[in-house]
Amino acid sequence: MSAATTASTATPGTLTRGEALRRQVDYWATVYRRTWRGSVVSSFATPLFYVLAMGVLLGGFIDGDPDVLEGATSYFRFVVPGLIAAHAMQTAVGETTYPVMGMVKWQRIYDSMLATPLQCRDLVGAHLLFVLFRLATTCAVYDLVLAPFGVYGSWWGPFAAFGAQLLVGMAFAVWVYGVSARLRSEEGFGVLFRLGVFPLFLFSGAFFPIANLGEVGAWVARCTPLWHGVNLSRMFALDQVTWWLAGVNVAVLAVLLLAGWRWAVTGLERRLVS
Repeated sequence: MSAATTASTATPGTLTRGEALRRQVDYWATVYRRTWRGSVVSSFATPLFYVLAMGVLLGGFIDGDPDVLEGATSYFRFVVPGLIAAHAMQTAVGETTYPVMGMVKWQRIYDSMLATPLQCRDLVGAHLLFVLFRLATTCAVYDLVLAPFGVYGSWWGPFAAFGAQLLVGMAFAVWVYGVSARLRSEEGFGVLFRLGVFPLFLFSGAFFPIANLGEVGAWVARCTPLWHGVNLSRMFALDQVTWWLAGVNVAVLAVLLLAGWRWAVTGLERRLVS
C-alpha cells in the first residue's frame, strides 16, 4: 500500500471542507504569482485581438440582420458573447489537462498533498476553484472591455452573460479533469483537442447561427454543452431572452457540472488511492 493510500485512509474526516481548502490557498496563490505573466497573451491579448478581427473587420462585410443573427443588429454583437463562452471552454480545458497530469504523474504534487489529512475531494475542489478564478478573471476582462462598444442590450446583460460563461467553463472543467486524472499518457490530449475541443469551438454557434448547419447539423449542435453556454451568453448579452430555453440551457449545464464533479473525484481516487 502506498504512502498516499495510507495517509488518505488513516485520517478521514479530520478536516472540514473549509479548512481543507484554506490549507491549499498558499500553494495556488504561489502558482498564480509564478505563472500569470506567461498566460497574459494566451488568456487576454490574443483572444481580444481575435474578437476584434472577427467582429469588427470581418463583421464589416456581413449584414446586421437581426432575423439572421439571432436578434443581433451587427455581426460584432452576435459573435462576441459566443466567443467569450467558447474561450471559457478553452481556458477550462487548458487548466485541467496538462496541469492535472503534471500534478499526478510528473511532479507528483498530489501525492505529497495526500500525505497530509487532505483527501482527494479536497484536492479536486481546490484545483477547480483555481480554475473558476482563472475563468472569472479572463471573462470579466472581456465583459468589461467590450461593454462600452454596445455589445450588451441591458445593464444586467454583462453580469448574466458572465455567469453563463462561468457555468459553461466549469461544466467542461469537471469532465476534462476526470479524463486527465484517468489518462496514463499525454498523447490522449491530442485526441481530446482534435476531436473534441476544436469541433465544438467551430460548430457550436459561436461564429455563425447553427441554422446554417442544416436541420440535422443544428440538432447535433444543440446537443453539445458549448452550444448551451453560447446560446445562454448571447441571449443575456443581447437582452433577447427566451426564458424557457434559458432554463433548459442552465439545467443542462448544471446537471453536467454536478455529474462531472463526481466523475472528477472518482477519477483522482482511482488513480491515487485505489
